[in-house]
This record gives sequence, C-alpha cells and structure tokens, in this order.
Amino acid sequence: MANVLVTGGAGFIGSHMVDLLINQGYSVRVLDNMIAGKQTNLSQHRNNNKLIVDERDIRAVNEKDALYKNIDYIYHFAGIGDIVPSIDSPEEYMSVNTQGTVKVCEGARINSIKKLVYAASSSCYGLATVPTDENAKISLQYPYALSKYLGECAVLHWNKVYNLPVNVIRIFNAYGTRSKTSGAYGAVFGVFLRQKLAGQPYTVVGNGEQKRDFLYVTDVANAFYKASITEKIGEVYNLGAGNPQTVNYLVELLEGPVKYIPKRPGEPEITWADISKIVKNLSWGPTVSFEEGVKKILAEINYWKDAPLWNEKSIEKATKSWFNNLH
Repeated sequence: MANVLVTGGAGFIGSHMVDLLINQGYSVRVLDNMIAGKQTNLSQHRNNNKLIVDERDIRAVNEKDALYKNIDYIYHFAGIGDIVPSIDSPEEYMSVNTQGTVKVCEGARINSIKKLVYAASSSCYGLATVPTDENAKISLQYPYALSKYLGECAVLHWNKVYNLPVNVIRIFNAYGTRSKTSGAYGAVFGVFLRQKLAGQPYTVVGNGEQKRDFLYVTDVANAFYKASITEKIGEVYNLGAGNPQTVNYLVELLEGPVKYIPKRPGEPEITWADISKIVKNLSWGPTVSFEEGVKKILAEINYWKDAPLWNEKSIEKATKSWFNNLH
C-alpha cells in the first residue's frame, strides 16, 4: 500500500486523518513538532508499525530529507491557528504558515509526489456574503488569514509553475474530539467544554445569534482523502456542512448557564460554505449531524480538563489587541 505524509498529524484534524489512512491500510508518516499536537492523539496506533512520528518543525526539514522519500500523498495540516496571537506575532505566523508551506511544496516537488492536499482557511473571505462559494472576494482581516491564504497561493503557484499535483480545501468551522486544549483564547468548543467541566457559565460573544458552519472532524478528514485520490488537480474547494448553527443552539445542546460578552470587530455574523462544488466533484457529503457531533464530544469531555479556563475578565485581557487593531 502507498506511503503518505500527514503534517500536523498529531493535531486535531491531522490525527483524525491518520486514523482514516491507517484504517485504509496506508503506511503513515507524521511530521509534528508537538507544540499544538499531542502524542496522546495517536496513542490508539502506538504499537502499529505502519505509523512513524517525526517531531521536527516543518521549516527544519530539507526537501531531500528521507521523510519525503517514496511518499505518494501529502496532507498538509501543520500550522499555527488563532486570530489574537497572529495580531501580536505576525512574523511567526508568516514563517510557519506561509514559508513552512513553501518548504512542504518543495519536498513534494523534488520527490514527485502524486498529490498534495493543503488545509486552507475560510478566514480568507473575511465578512463574506453567504452562502460563500469559491469565487467569493478575498478579504483578509488579520495576519492569520493572510498567512494561510499566502500558503494557499504558494501551493497553487507550485501547481502552475512546476505542475505539482495539488488540491486546496478551505475549511470553515471544523469541530470534534481532540480539538485544541491549550494556548490562546480561540475556538468556541474548547472554551465552552472547559467551562462546562468547571461549572462556569459559557461566555457567548454578542447575542449568540451568530451562525457558524460547523463540520464534524471525521467528515473533514474524509473530504481530504477524496481530494487526494481524485484525478482532479489544481482545484479549490470550500468545506463545511452547508448548514450553519447558532452559538445559542450549541450552548442549548451543551446545557448550562450563559454569560454574554461584547461582540468583536472583524468577525462575520454568519459563516456558511456553499459546498456544491466539493459535493459534485468529489462525491463527498457530511455524514455526522451537528447534534450527533456534539454528543460525541460530550462523551469525551474529560479531554478538555487541562484546557485553560476562560472567564469574562481573562477574555477581555486576551482579546485587547483584537479590539485595538481591528475596526
């Protein structure tokens, strides 16, 4: 069976990608510096000789490195997320998300891989009209969005100039088990689950009526797999459930008290992926309902017991640069 490389493979989406690939019989190499990733996310494969884990930074791996030898497919998830730290440390975001992606493109090019699938971000659309298709205007609101979009541009450029076989998937709002538990104030699920464990109110931004196009992580991994094995190349796909949910509905499913906090500038009222292209081209579709996905997370809620516990005051402090720099 083929050899594949998953960058960021010990992280949230990456580890689910590894699960899918191992189950399909692939030999999997993971490249993850374990800053956001966790060895425990791969513990289910601990004794499997089809998995090799390399803990270097993507920027430190030369394109002629043995890691890239005899690789058929690369799934590139490695990078740094979260909006607020990108405002405070833009250079690091450009280095990891943009230059790091160029390094991966070179590894793919020099070793003549069959397909590179890049995890892009729907943040490139900014405050978009909805539902948002792949031709929507690019409107970059903060350095994280810029760094991910420039990574995407590099991937597509390597396709154009070097004929590197690539596909790009712009992820909207992925959620599920193993989502990030550490670091900066960020994705709503990690924040709420830790608050639930502590018996604290959920800190809901604005009036909670904002909608997000949440897609369960195993459906995300399946889309990436289909984008790798298709004959189509050089394509950009939007990826969501195509069925946005309000934050208020999420806290209703989680159950518990709510504390409403000020709305932040530069955040869309609604994210909503037009998924008609990926459904048609790749015969892909979401299989896990939002209610079912939330149940799966609640069944593993103790995963978030060591996550930072946020409250109104600590969020205000953490998002100060957001309010100061975005208008």
